[in-house]
Formats: sequence, C-alpha cells, structure tokens
Amino acid sequence: MKILAVADRVTPALLEPVHGGPCFTDIDLIISCGDLPPEYLTSLKARFDLPLLYVLGNHDLRYRTSPPRGCQCIDRQIVSSHGLRILGFSGSRWYNGNINQYTEQEMATFIRRLRLPLWLSGGIDLVITHAPPRHIHDAEDRCHKGFKNFCSLIDRYRPPYFIHGHIHTFFTHDSERITTVNSTQVINSYGYYTLEI
Repeated sequence: MKILAVADRVTPALLEPVHGGPCFTDIDLIISCGDLPPEYLTSLKARFDLPLLYVLGNHDLRYRTSPPRGCQCIDRQIVSSHGLRILGFSGSRWYNGNINQYTEQEMATFIRRLRLPLWLSGGIDLVITHAPPRHIHDAEDRCHKGFKNFCSLIDRYRPPYFIHGHIHTFFTHDSERITTVNSTQVINSYGYYTLEI
C-alpha cells in the first residue's frame, strides 16, 4: 500500500497530468497533515480519485465554511482505510488563542477520551497530526513546540507510523524526514512525502 502525505505547502506538480508531473499512479490513499487550502485538497481528491483523510492545521481557518469536497476530517477519530487503523489529531500548541490551538492539558483530554476506542480497535497503525511530538522535529518558539502527549501516545500504543506537518523544513533526502522512536517512524510530511506500507 502506498500513501501520499501532504502538509503546509502547495505542490502544483501534484495536480498535473501523469505525463507532465510526478507519476503517482500507484497511490492508494492521500492524507493531509494540515495548513493547506481546502481547494487544494479538493483538487487532489479530484486528480487522484482516491480517499483523502485530513486533520486541520493552525492556519486552516476556512474549513468550517468551505471544507474540501469529498474529503474526510478525522480529528480525534479512529478510521479504517485499506485495513489500516488510522488516528488523527488537528492543531498546534496554543500560542495566540486562535482556532485549532490546544494546551497540553486539552490534548491529554482528547487522547484520554479515545482510550476505549483504541482498546476496541486493538491498537493503531498510523497516527496523523499537524503538530509533531515534543523534541522530535519541533522548535522552541511557542507556535512550533510539539505535544508531550504525543510522545506518551507513541510510548503506550507503539504505532508503526506517526506522520505530522507544521514544521517547515526542506530536505535533501527523504531519510532526513524520519526519526525512529522505539518502533515508531515519526515522519515530517512538509510539502509531500510518499510512504509504502
């Protein structure tokens, strides 16, 4: 199974016809880790004609009135796609009180409320978030600090993959996007990244 993950930066080449841009004919699922225009997700959905799951970033202010067509928000939900159990969390750390910003305590509450669904699902295969875990790919300014609670989530449930956005970094090689924590690959999906499972 091949997943296309996108976040934070529009990549026009992804919307080009197969003969003119990246040839992703074998993609099975698209996920968005936030901070992208809803029209971009609508266009990706139409271009690839595949399921598209998303969480919201701290700059996704228009999604309430103009959600991406045909796409599914999985904030604080566990969904199944292609046999994978996928969990999503929107938003960043609180820094100025705008929407999609949460304190550590709020994020801890969101995760705690999912304990029963996580137990019933028998675990999780993939976590999709906007913000990263604390001290993994994050920064020290108030906006870009990661969530400590995501580290606890990784320690407790050991998802094979944890994919986030929010941290704008240009990579010379895709391996630079990945940090392994225990058995979990934490991946920064800035721009776009393809993952084979």
